[in-house]
Amino acid sequence: MSIDDLTIGEVKQLASMFAAQNNVQTTLNGMINKKVIIRTYSAGVWFGTLSEKAGNEVILKNARRMYRWWAKESISLSAVSIYGVKHEDSKIIEAVHSVWLEAIEIIPCTEVAIESLEGAPNVQAS
Repeated sequence: MSIDDLTIGEVKQLASMFAAQNNVQTTLNGMINKKVIIRTYSAGVWFGTLSEKAGNEVILKNARRMYRWWAKESISLSAVSIYGVKHEDSKIIEAVHSVWLEAIEIIPCTEVAIESLEGAPNVQAS
């Protein structure tokens, strides 16, 4: 079969397939420069700005390790991304400039969660 033998319907199907692939990539790239929570394989949970993503590797800027977290409402990390954390029950480390992580979950944050996480006090050793 040559490209010259394709029907208009087949061309539309091909165009639709390529558009769908492009939309997936656009959606993933749409998280770049957004505030997110990253769950990693072995380095815990982090909050910061997603700078780069390649496969399951990410670079997070202004990254705060969430050593211990407690959602303001509900019980999950997803709830933290929506409602933020209870400051008195959470231990959030001060931000590092950037960190390379191996992500298993990337969760975009709401404005409420961003304010809560950015406003969390830096944990002090006791």
